[in-house]
Amino acid sequence: MHLITRNLKHKLRTMCHRSLHDTKQKQKPQWVKPVGYETNIKVYNTATKCTVPLILKNKNYLTWYVCGPTVYDSAHIGHAATYVKTDIIRRILTDHFNINVVMAMSVTNIDDKIINRANATSRNFEELSQHFETEFMEDMQMLNVWKPNLYCRVTDFIPQIIDFINNIVNKEGAYVGKDGSVYFDVNKHGIYGKLSTPFQDSSHPHKKSALDFTLWKASKKGEPFWESPWGNGRPGWHIECSTIASTVFGNSIDIHSGAIDLVFPHHENEEAQSCSYHEVDQWVNYWLHCGHLLLKDVKMSKSLQNTISIRKLLQRYTANQFRMLCLLSNYDNDIEFCDDVMNNAVNIMNKVEHFIATCDNYVVGKWTTGNVDEVALLRCLEETKNNVDAAFANNFNTAQATHTILNLVDIGNKMLHDSSKPSINRSIPAVTTVSNYVSTMFSKLGIGRSEVADEYKVNNLIEYFIKFRKRVRNRIKEQGAPDNVMLTACDEARADLLKCGVIVKDSKTDTTWSIKSY
Repeated sequence: MHLITRNLKHKLRTMCHRSLHDTKQKQKPQWVKPVGYETNIKVYNTATKCTVPLILKNKNYLTWYVCGPTVYDSAHIGHAATYVKTDIIRRILTDHFNINVVMAMSVTNIDDKIINRANATSRNFEELSQHFETEFMEDMQMLNVWKPNLYCRVTDFIPQIIDFINNIVNKEGAYVGKDGSVYFDVNKHGIYGKLSTPFQDSSHPHKKSALDFTLWKASKKGEPFWESPWGNGRPGWHIECSTIASTVFGNSIDIHSGAIDLVFPHHENEEAQSCSYHEVDQWVNYWLHCGHLLLKDVKMSKSLQNTISIRKLLQRYTANQFRMLCLLSNYDNDIEFCDDVMNNAVNIMNKVEHFIATCDNYVVGKWTTGNVDEVALLRCLEETKNNVDAAFANNFNTAQATHTILNLVDIGNKMLHDSSKPSINRSIPAVTTVSNYVSTMFSKLGIGRSEVADEYKVNNLIEYFIKFRKRVRNRIKEQGAPDNVMLTACDEARADLLKCGVIVKDSKTDTTWSIKSY
């Protein structure tokens, strides 16, 4: 926030408080508990500042609107964290609680930032926005984020946006300023301030109140525009989401989500104008907000020029490793992104992968050590299931659920690696059941099986190739006269394996191999 003098700050606050004084005296914004179907899930609602029961209008059917990207630049890992966390909650609702989630996401493809970037690069705004929209969708696919049921571009909803604004103007909930823009009249809305304590840093000469916000922005020379009853212009930021969500879901939405920095002014203004349009006291029943991804306690932001692109992230870490980072913290908490934190996520991901590979090898008889206490292991599995169910039902507590599953992995690993006494009875059903639960739960949370399940198959392929290479080398030695061509080919094969992380060591009598430790 820009530094301002104490007197100016006090003056602005006094203006805002004075403009809201009358409406606050009339009615204090309160959350209304929905009427409908209990889910036995509790969620933290920004409107209440506490957890409340999730009640759906329709049984096992949930409507969800997500604020999507403004497509003027590449998405960064701060965006990735928000969408991965959102994806995790959606998967829990869908695959764990069997709720049919219908999700719509906006794509802001007309905006000041888009226009400025297009002008700076001498490109058409439509071409620019389409490029970054396509890149965003590819990024989400690489992160294994489910597609929303509907991607909604702002420019596809211009007629609906104009009708939406016109409705509010006709009810005298908005007015046309001297500059030709249309502003929402906060003083005419008696329940402003549901999600936050409103504060505007500066006044505007064309507004009645410093808190009034733009619904329709009058166009400037050379800017893209659409015709409207108030003159040429384009939508304001907040009206886009209200119109799109209302067009798709109507006058009531179960969940609306976004990053925590959208609470004010974006979501506060969305709720106000939508309640005015639909003539209701509550438009969104549950506001969910994801914490920030921080760099040394600083929010990652394009304006601060401290971002890391999603594609740069995926050059160093896998999508599974980044998702594990998100799972280890509750969605509404901030995460500090640094090497130590990511290394912890990488190590935990490796532990899960190696456990499942060990279980697979144990089941097929390639892991011969271990003393598995079947009764104790299955008892731990049942406790894990109960604890995970409780964690998910308590505001989608993935940190607690993940650590509960990892405790099961630790107990299973300890049994599988116990060589204190010879194994008499193999507990294949118990080990298989636990392995299936662990892999299934992480799969439900978006951890891709491709990186988990087939390690033992890769090891077998390496072993078969090493045996073949060993036979070739032994055959050359048996011939007496060295075959330089074949020996060179064997050396090249060893070098190629090293590039893939496999270290091959030849001695006079044997050949051994190992996986390179990075």
